[in-house]
Amino acid sequence: MKNVLLSFFIFSTIAMFSQDSLNTAVDSLYREDQIYATLSLNLVQNRPAGFSKHSLSSGISFGFLRDMPINKKRTWAVAPGFGYSYNNLKNNIKINDSSNDIEYTIDDSFDKNKLVLHQLDIPLEIRWRNSTFESHKFWRVYAGFKVSYLFASKAAFKSSTEDITVRNNSDLSKIKYATYLSVGNNTGNIYVQYALSPIFKDVELNGKKLELSSLNIGFVFYIL
Repeated sequence: MKNVLLSFFIFSTIAMFSQDSLNTAVDSLYREDQIYATLSLNLVQNRPAGFSKHSLSSGISFGFLRDMPINKKRTWAVAPGFGYSYNNLKNNIKINDSSNDIEYTIDDSFDKNKLVLHQLDIPLEIRWRNSTFESHKFWRVYAGFKVSYLFASKAAFKSSTEDITVRNNSDLSKIKYATYLSVGNNTGNIYVQYALSPIFKDVELNGKKLELSSLNIGFVFYIL
């Protein structure tokens, strides 16, 4: 009986030590928030005279960020990544390619008018959070910078007399830059993104340069 108790004590001690070592090893390597998805409203900035929205302009993005802690407690990190974003801008700017040049006018006679943008994103974040290995419910503040490449676009104008579609408009900015901030607790967080680049390049509307840019406000959700 003594041998059994002694063996049990030795086994328990070894098991507890091994578990503590395992937890310490895992704790020293854990990462946070490596898959993201955002849902936002696109509030267009720098609007020209006569510009108006109809319905809601939406934005969706998702991707992967490689979380790389930079301090011992793993509360600070940098996170480069890769993702995709979609923006649907509903407004009254008519884009028409019926002539040799693409023309831009304000036209409220439409039944449907939208500009859809598809982009590949390369974000880079600086992260602060008070997370621990034991709990994934924590406060976070993530600030980021994003470079985006526009790989496809579609402008669609439809009225009782016209049905116009312009794909991959070369007047759109191909490379865009933006800053963003996410703040919150647990899975869902408030998300704000401000574009540093205009939607169009060297385009005029009614004799003035068209300098529309995006401001996205919504929520970001993190997994893993």
